[in-house]
Parts: sequence; structure tokens; C-alpha cells
Amino acid sequence: MTTTSRAKDTFVGIALGSVLTLAISSILKARSSTSKKQTEGPKDSNENENETHRLSITSEMREEQLSRNYLFFNSSEYKGMDDIVSAKVAVVGLGGVGSHAAHMLARAGVGMMRLIDFDQVTLSSLNRHAVATLEDVGIPKVEAMKRFLCRVAGGSHVARIESRVSMYTAEYEDELLSDVKWDFIVDAIDDVKTKAALLAYCVRTKTRVISCMGAGGKSDPTRIHIGDLRSASRDPLATKLKWLLKKLSVDIDSELINIVYSSEKTVVPLAELTDDQKAGSPGEFGAVDNMRVRVLPVLGTMPAMMGQAQAAFALCELGKKPLSPIAGERIGKNVRHRRLQHFKNRETKIRQEAEKLHCNQPENKASKDSEQFHGRLIGNTWVGPVQIDQDDVEYLMSEVWRNRCAATGARLGSVLELVRWDNSKPSVCSNLVLMSVKAVAIFDEKGQDGFNEQIRNKIDTRLASCRIDASA
Repeated sequence: MTTTSRAKDTFVGIALGSVLTLAISSILKARSSTSKKQTEGPKDSNENENETHRLSITSEMREEQLSRNYLFFNSSEYKGMDDIVSAKVAVVGLGGVGSHAAHMLARAGVGMMRLIDFDQVTLSSLNRHAVATLEDVGIPKVEAMKRFLCRVAGGSHVARIESRVSMYTAEYEDELLSDVKWDFIVDAIDDVKTKAALLAYCVRTKTRVISCMGAGGKSDPTRIHIGDLRSASRDPLATKLKWLLKKLSVDIDSELINIVYSSEKTVVPLAELTDDQKAGSPGEFGAVDNMRVRVLPVLGTMPAMMGQAQAAFALCELGKKPLSPIAGERIGKNVRHRRLQHFKNRETKIRQEAEKLHCNQPENKASKDSEQFHGRLIGNTWVGPVQIDQDDVEYLMSEVWRNRCAATGARLGSVLELVRWDNSKPSVCSNLVLMSVKAVAIFDEKGQDGFNEQIRNKIDTRLASCRIDASA
């Protein structure tokens, strides 16, 4: 079968699916109008409020409903759950990703949510949507989502859920978002230009955002990561997004922006355009002008997990239990071995230089056996056995320093080395810093004074977290 034939078959299937969607929608609407018992189908805000009023629960019931979350987020030092139940969160995009994020945010007790999406539930979206059913086909996604979440929350007096049947654009951002000071925004938009406009808004208004990159054409759950925009790899959407944000003069390194992405290489391509679409104007075939036309193959589990990851990140930030994401894929065995060997070579050189300077002094003489097993100070330099292994190298690179130079932010891909931050102390994890070759040269020449106070404080804070991990 030729590529053209396969493409035609694909779009014939899509066309038939659209026809079936319309047919089922018409049948369900007719059924709703003839049956007094039928409650499903499109409803306006008042109808949703009436339904949730019937499902209203008491404050005591609400506390029991959220009891496991209170146990997780509350402690003697901080009541993180109080911040969650008072939080205001907007979810933009209620498809396969956003519906799962919104679902878990509501179940976790977020006090106010606004759901924004222009699209309707279709048959083809049921393979990945969190809550939509056949009865919802043909109605706006935000209304289907709101109706379900109101049933979960148990009344507007305990959780306020708003819906906006509208496509987010820069033109309408004031109307859709500016009336509320948001604690968090969840970006689940799949169009890159619209996504760039939303992230630009978040940076401009100093609003935290967790943004999802591409979920289509991927399947491996072990390759899902949380990080910043620069850490995204093998993600064409992220690459184009960074380019667009730079054109908009948006700081892509802003701490306000975090992303969920998959480092997996796509395993299936986009469906090809038909000959008719190629011959005409492809934009005419999209659901909305200037939106993507080609169809993304999607395994429903991927957008679900990425949406769940967005919800987890937002909840832990709101509840003052922030995550420490491991950036990128696991460090390979060869990389770990090389970094460890380079560190051992560096330590040997430090020992030799210390001996050359100080070992003629009687107080600095010691047997090699003593040095090998216990270590010792030579002048102000501790010498002795390297006290880390390859597993420690992975922990330091991935979890502590997140595959970046502590001083310059250079990513793995540059040559990064481990160095002792304080040469008077042993080579344990809580004294080792990941640096680029350039930063190492500065450190060897000037020591800690070669870096400004902000960098030194950041390094000291990370090393303190290592000491806490070691004592846990």
C-alpha cells in the first residue's frame, strides 16, 4: 500500500468518525428531549449549580473526603492543605492532558478552578479524556468536565468550579484570566502559538505555570520528566516553543515556568495530509483557523500520565512540599564511570600537590596505609580515599545538581566534573559540586571567592540538602 493510499484510508476513517460523532450527538440530544429521567447532555451554568446543590455535602464530610490529603500536606510546622483549599488554579486545555490534571486537582481539594477550552467532546477523544463518556459527545469539554467535577466536589460552597467555552488567545487573555490573581496555571494547550501566548502572559504577570509538552506519538512512561524548558529533549513542540518565546522576548529560563515532557523519540509519525488537502489550503481543514491540521496518533496513557504529573507538581508547590525533579534521563554507566575516574585523578593530583608543599614537615608525615583507610590533613588539605562510587555520582549529577553546572547552569552535554567544595573536608556527597570545565578553572585559581555570593549561597543550600539526605 502506498503512502498516499494509507493517508487516504486514514482520513476516510477520520471523516467516518466525525460523521459518527455527529450522529451519536443527535441521538443523545433527541433522547434527552423525550425522556424526563435523562439528565445527561449539555447544560448551562444554572443547571450545573442546581445539580451540585442536590449533591451538597457538609464541611465535616468534606474534611473526611480530603483526610488523606490533610495527612500528606499538613504537619506541625506548616498547614499546606490550607493553601490548597484556598488556591485559585486555571486549567487551559481540557483534552487528554488537561482533563486528567483538572480531575486530580479537584479531587485534591483545590478551592477554585477555572476550566478553559473551546472544543467539544468527540468519539475519537474518548480514548484519552479523563471523565467524558458517550453521553458527553457533542458538548463542550469544559461543561462535561465541570459537571463531573461538581459531582466530586459536592457543592459550590466547598469548591468553586467555573467553565469558559473559549479558545485561549492573547487577544482574549484579559477576559479569560485577568480578573483573578492565580496561584497556579496549568497549560495543557496543544497548539504551539497559543501555548507561547499563555506562557508569555504567565511571565508577564508573575504567575507560576506548569506546561505540558508533546504527548502524541509516544508510549514510554519511564521517559516522562519534569524540568525547565531548556531541559526538554527530543520534543519538537518544546523546540519550537523556545524559539517563539525568544521572539516574544520571554525569558525561557524564568523560574515561573516548569514543564512536563517526554524524552522518548516519537515512535509513530503524524498522519499525512491527503492529496486534496495538499492541493488546496490545508488551513481550511482545521477545526479552527491557524490551528494544526494533521492528526496526532495518541496512546491514551501518555497524556493521562503527563496530566497527572502536572497536577502532582502544582499540588506539591501549593502545599509547600515542592518536588526535586530528576532532570532528563538516567546517567549512563559509561558516563558515571568517566566522571568517577576523572574525580579520582583530580584527587590524586590534589594529594600530590599537598605532599609536595607540606610533607617535609614531621607533623604531616603518615604512613600510606593510614592515609588509605582513614585519610588525614596535610596542611589545610584533606587527603585520603575517594568516598563515593558510581551510584553516588548518579545521585549527585541527577538529583542534587540536575545535570547542570552549579556556577554557570551549563547542561550535561558540556563537560561537567565533580570537585570538592571545601578541600579541608573529605570527598563525601555533601562536599561535592558539579561544575563545567570553565567553572573548575575559576575555582582552582580563586577558590570559592571566584563566584558571587548568590552562587555560593545556592551551592551551600544544595550541599545542606545532601547532608539532610545522608542523615535520613
